[in-house]
Formats: sequence, structure tokens, C-alpha cells
Amino acid sequence: MRRDTFLKSMAALVAAGGLPLSALAAANIKMMIPANPGGGWDTTGRALGRALQEAGASSVSYDNKGGAAGAIGLAQFVNASKGDPNALMVMGAVMVGGIITGKPPVNLSQATPLARLTSEYNVFVLPPNSPHKSMKDVIEQLKKDPGSVKWGGGSRGSTEHIAAAMIAREVGVDPARINYVAFRGGGEATAAILGGNVTVGGSGYSEFAEYIDTGKMKGIAVTSATRLKGVNIPTLKEQGINVEIGNWRGVYGAPGITAAQRKELTDLIIKATKTKVWGEAMEKNGWTEAYMTGDAFGNFVDNEFASLRATMVKSGMI
Repeated sequence: MRRDTFLKSMAALVAAGGLPLSALAAANIKMMIPANPGGGWDTTGRALGRALQEAGASSVSYDNKGGAAGAIGLAQFVNASKGDPNALMVMGAVMVGGIITGKPPVNLSQATPLARLTSEYNVFVLPPNSPHKSMKDVIEQLKKDPGSVKWGGGSRGSTEHIAAAMIAREVGVDPARINYVAFRGGGEATAAILGGNVTVGGSGYSEFAEYIDTGKMKGIAVTSATRLKGVNIPTLKEQGINVEIGNWRGVYGAPGITAAQRKELTDLIIKATKTKVWGEAMEKNGWTEAYMTGDAFGNFVDNEFASLRATMVKSGMI
């Protein structure tokens, strides 16, 4: 039997009550990754996809759609996936920040919150041939000529963008004067840093870890309250800059799915987080467990909108 015929037959059986909903939900997961390949969302989405297959999904397909802090992918997801119990979308704090700054015509409230998965902190790095040696050097240049310091990172409103604005404010520089260069995905940002096209780069630690370990980037600060486990990079607070900000990532379902379909997807995701392949991804990328599901996760996202907006206002971003 052809695969498309098989899937249509299963759908018909579900509609007729001949198969449990889980059989359809596990048939072919379609994962929207609202960023270009190579970044944190891409890594998270593909790791989750492998874990979902280990947990029972027969296949997982991926669609990378970068731009506007995930808003372009979100728009496609909202408009094309209505009522689809097999559709998932990776998202996180970056998307929340991007929606606040970009004010796109679509919003997360149009999709269905399923689960928060991970959290991690950001790291700031220097290119391999940078004349600077530390965050202190970067700050000195920032104070002399704010526009001459190119901060490279994710989309406008990303946690590294907010952190850069907070740093400027803390050291007495107008945050509106920072020269922030936004990239559509982690791959583009990494290439710009390695090529010396920005003064300092920022992202989740997992995205830069291999380059830091091999000496291709120099880590100069992390945005955590204390040093990351096993990572010899000072915090911003250690260096007299009172800035702390974290990142998190989660997954949403399509608009208009039923409560039963939402539960089926959530149960499958929870099962996936208990697999060996997901555990290996967590360890490899240095992610911290931050599991939260259902309405609790939806309320968390609502609170994040309020919290990040207040931080952006305080930092002079909006």
C-alpha cells in the first residue's frame, strides 16, 4: 500500500472511530522550525523529532522558515496548520521578544501551547582574531564609540539583543545607540563571528560551545547568576555588570486542535523527553530541564510577554 494511501486510510478510520487518536497523532509529525538551519531552534526541533520517533512517532518531517524572530514561520504555521493534530512548532523566548518589538500580524495566542522543554543562558564571544581580550575591553570601546561595537546575534528582540541593551544601560551608554546586527539563524551568526564581521557575538551557550572548546571563539561572559557548570567563563555580574537573563525553548501545537488532540500530543512529547536520545541531546547541548505543560505553560508565556516587555522598556529598546 502506498504511504499516502495508508495515511488517508488511517485518517478515515480515526474519523469513523476505528482507531484511537494516538494512531493518527503518531503517523507523521510535521515540525515547523521558524529559523534557518544551524541555530538553537533547529537543534532543539531536530533533537525533539528524533526523540518523538523513539517515543512512537512513525516519521517526522521538518520545515525551516527563518526570519523576523520566528514570526514568518509562526505565520505559516498558524495559517497552514489549522486543526492539524500532527503539526508542531518550536518556539521560545526569542519569539516572544520578537513579537514585542516587531508587532507582527500573527500572535502566539492563535496557536496551542503544549510544553516548555529547556532553558539555558547566553554567552558572549569574541572572534578568533579580535583585538579585544575581555568584556572589559569591549565595554571600554562601547563607552568611547557605541556605534563601533557590532553586537552580532539572533533576531531583534532575542535574549542576546536584550542582554546587549541591558549591558549598555548598566555601563552608562544609551541603549538606543548600540549597533546590533541581527541574523536570521544561528548558522549565519556563527559565520559572521568566525569571519570577524562583528565585534562581539551572543547566543545560547550550546550553539557556541564547540567553537569555544576548540579556541575558534573566546568566551568573555555568560548571562547566568553563577558560572555554568564545567564552563570557565565569568558571569557579567562577576565583571561588575548587573545583568542576568535566561533563554528557554518550547513547542506549540496547531490552532484549533481539540482538547483530546492536545493531550495526545502533550503525552507524546512527555514520552519523548524520557527517551535516551533526548537525554543525550540534553547533555550534549548543556540544556537544563524546564518541563512545563498545558495551561501552566500558556500562563507562563503570557507572563513572559509582560516581563520581557518591562525589561525592554527599562533597557530603552521600546
